[in-house]
Amino acid sequence: MGLTHKTTVLLSEGLHRQLTLLAQERGQSLGELVRQACERQYGMADADARLAAVEAMEAMRLPVGPVEQMIAESVADPQDLAD
Repeated sequence: MGLTHKTTVLLSEGLHRQLTLLAQERGQSLGELVRQACERQYGMADADARLAAVEAMEAMRLPVGPVEQMIAESVADPQDLAD
């Protein structure tokens, strides 16, 4: 990806410190950390990133059943919440 536009973003001292430390832990620049966060937050990941995410989910080998069964197992019955 060619980086062609520059944007200035003002951060609080604490947020800047936390993000800088996180970027260092990940071995990347603060700019790259922010770009990745924007891509994830706003769904702007490129096709390669989306494909990698799908492959990572598939590799988890999570149990999958019929849609109706999965909904029944994941959504609480309103009566159960009232008790």
